[in-house]
Amino acid sequence: MNNGTIYNVLTYHLTDILLLVGMLIVPLIAQIMLSSTYSRYSKVHSSRGLTAAQVARRILDLNGLNSVRVERVSGKLTDHYDPRDDVVRLSDGVFNSTSVAAIGIAAHECGHACQYAEAYKPIILKNKLVPVTSICSHLWFWVFIAGCVFTFLPFLTYVGLAMFCAVILFQFATLPVELNASHRAMKTLEGDSILEHSELRPARKVLTAAAMTYIAGLASSIMQLLRLLMRTRR
Repeated sequence: MNNGTIYNVLTYHLTDILLLVGMLIVPLIAQIMLSSTYSRYSKVHSSRGLTAAQVARRILDLNGLNSVRVERVSGKLTDHYDPRDDVVRLSDGVFNSTSVAAIGIAAHECGHACQYAEAYKPIILKNKLVPVTSICSHLWFWVFIAGCVFTFLPFLTYVGLAMFCAVILFQFATLPVELNASHRAMKTLEGDSILEHSELRPARKVLTAAAMTYIAGLASSIMQLLRLLMRTRR
């Protein structure tokens, strides 16, 4: 084995290790940041004394979404808007909280309800990708492995890669939806004087930390794709 070959092998393994570490560490850091930011600002309470559930109800009503319900859901940071049942669900720690963190999260979920009501194009695109993405996310790994194991069917490797790319495309489509919901939330919290000016910055920090988890997830998937491509080219 000549020096050039040794260099290429070492470079390959070092790059592979760095990508592996990155795809594991980046989402973990983002999740830690979200947890710490939420924990910090969940202790900062709104001077107006409104609970997150009350704020959600107010935002929905102001946007003419009187039929959208606000309910409690178990778990920590399990808040979401369910378009099938037309309900904003707020987690145990958010529902009755008067903290700026909880209010920011509630406003964000109401932003999703407004997106559906307005037929916001990025969320329509995201929903169209859901059926395909659901299949691809469950099968891509096994199809890719099958292509690696059954060397007489190498095309399966590329089919698996294409399926994983569909998952990444869904993550790309999710980003503008989440960022827009946060933008709507901050605009509403400020414009309708739900939070005082000094309380807006903490709420924005919580929503930014939440957005970073989506960005980190996308970055992690891209790093995994690069690792897979390296293996197919080797």
